[in-house]
Amino acid sequence: MRRAKVTSVRYESEMPTRTLGNTGETVSMVGLGGFHIGKNHLTKPQAVRIIRCALDRGLNFMDNSWDYNDGESEIRLGKALKDGYRQKAFVMTKVDGRTKKEASKQINQSLKRLGIDHIDLLQHHEVIRFDDPDRIFAEKGAMEAFTEAQRAGKIRYIGFTGHKDPHIHLYMLAKAKQRDFRFDTVQMPLNVMDAHFRSFEKHVLPVLVKEKIGVLGMKSMGDGVILKSKVVTPIECLHYALSLPTSVVITGIDSMELLEQAFEAAKTFRKLTREQIAALLAKTAGAAMSGEYELFKTTSHFDSTAQNPEWLAGDSAHVKALAGS
Repeated sequence: MRRAKVTSVRYESEMPTRTLGNTGETVSMVGLGGFHIGKNHLTKPQAVRIIRCALDRGLNFMDNSWDYNDGESEIRLGKALKDGYRQKAFVMTKVDGRTKKEASKQINQSLKRLGIDHIDLLQHHEVIRFDDPDRIFAEKGAMEAFTEAQRAGKIRYIGFTGHKDPHIHLYMLAKAKQRDFRFDTVQMPLNVMDAHFRSFEKHVLPVLVKEKIGVLGMKSMGDGVILKSKVVTPIECLHYALSLPTSVVITGIDSMELLEQAFEAAKTFRKLTREQIAALLAKTAGAAMSGEYELFKTTSHFDSTAQNPEWLAGDSAHVKALAGS
């Protein structure tokens, strides 16, 4: 059966914007998560329609990663960026390589899949082990690939992501400072349960605000797991994360219904008062204390580079150790 051609509809901007840290870039306060857009239950035309509808309505921050769905997420975003849509988008993607050689290879693969000549923001993905910063900043490490790509005009800004432990984020920031390097962005979990358990909000967020580094919030609903606690709603989750000093709150969107939810959250958003925040935290405290609903912190379920250590590259002994062999 022949599929209908994907067409776009022009909208007035419905999405408030914020400034991305110290970069001066204007980005949508809600970002479109790249993992969900590459899921199998979505066809490519459906994914393209969601992305273009988001861009037409002012949601311009596009999250992605080299490893999402074996590259399908980047391919779909690349298709959506054709026909003049590239100029509407702020494109962020991530790579896993910890060596200069592997990171360079992944950067070039991402550019090819996305079909663009530069990436607006490139991030070191899944900084979830204490040796990740050491490997990234080592001689012939991934940071050399990033800075070379930046000088070549392939990328504009540099950041890193992680979801495991706030102290690993702090170590990454300390390692950068030792090398006289300043990140443009940092991505981390920020949600109604994080404040109670191994908290990025308490430990990392104040450092980023002080240094004017762009804050990218993720896992506001913990990939839906937080909602299973039945103590908060999706809109409450988004409003809480948006009330923090975030530049962007990235949320997974794999349907038009979830896209509408993101715009509804933005439309109805008013920064929560101290009393409202206290009430939300009191409501989530019991469920949050053990990390039961933040599986990305307490299990390896979300650790894609642990499940695929070859993505990191490096010496064979290190890869084998990660693989548990």
